[in-house]
Amino acid sequence: MRTTASSGSSSSTGSSAPSAVTAPPASPVSPAARQRGRPAVDWRIRFGALALIWGCSFLFIKLGTDGFSPLFVSFGRMFFGAAVLVATLAVKRERLPRAARTWGHLAVAAFLLNALPFTLFAYAELRIPSTLAGICNATTPLWGMLLSLVALSEDRPTRRRFAGLAIGFAGVLTVLGVWQGFSGQDAVGTVMALVAAASYAVGWIYVRRTLADTGDSNLSKSGAQLLLGTAQLAVVAPVFAPVPTSFPAVPLLAVLALGALGTGLAFLVQYGLVAEVGPTTATMITYLVPVVATIAGVAFLGETLSWNTPVGALIVLAGAALTQGKSQSKARSKSRNRDQ
Repeated sequence: MRTTASSGSSSSTGSSAPSAVTAPPASPVSPAARQRGRPAVDWRIRFGALALIWGCSFLFIKLGTDGFSPLFVSFGRMFFGAAVLVATLAVKRERLPRAARTWGHLAVAAFLLNALPFTLFAYAELRIPSTLAGICNATTPLWGMLLSLVALSEDRPTRRRFAGLAIGFAGVLTVLGVWQGFSGQDAVGTVMALVAAASYAVGWIYVRRTLADTGDSNLSKSGAQLLLGTAQLAVVAPVFAPVPTSFPAVPLLAVLALGALGTGLAFLVQYGLVAEVGPTTATMITYLVPVVATIAGVAFLGETLSWNTPVGALIVLAGAALTQGKSQSKARSKSRNRDQ
């Protein structure tokens, strides 16, 4: 669940991790820079841990909504995520952005990449299994490619990417069981989850067009974005949802994990991965998240799967990979040219 502001010029449209946080750096990192100051934990272990955290986010959402309304689940998620990033900013002695224009753009990004999709996923999981929510989240690159047709002139479609788009949406129809008339699936919940995934794609396009050259670090912008998203939900949640009067342990711990781990710590891990192995490799985590979400939903929530759910998920991921392959190849080529 990747989704705080990024300078993003090196990332492909819609290449987000799921509903957590992802923020590739403004420009590719040279191999020499990657060698300096590498963490003691191997990047593959951190990559797997991040897939586990983001994949379990859909489990945490489901558990959180057992005790709190969806708006307050999203508010808690934003609050605890912002706390982690603000604490990191304080430790690193970095400042929040200063320009009013940057804060204005970050407010829009906070709505599109955090407040809206987080809330939609929470409401969706009142009606659909967490496994289906995780698969819907994986359609973000497909929405990004579709939107890039009109929004990003430098990211033009190819036959390969058109094929990926068609395959991906065929996978969505397979997951939903279109030949059965969508029987057994809640249409409203599914649409909310798909709109949440589309919101990530819209948000990424907005960020790429408005926040690429502000001069602020990704950590600084992401911390500000989560603070703004927290403020947005702090205003909206009490108006449209009952304020919690009790705090049951399991839902509270789920929201804490969703925010501190899936939204705050996940950003820090992803940021380190991008700096070490580059954005192309780091964003491949997108394709592992629905797998983890499915396993978690079946193992811990007792959700059932028909054959079309995992098969459709594989088709969705194959289509998403095709839509991203061309632009990521170009990004790798540009990175190599800059490093020479």
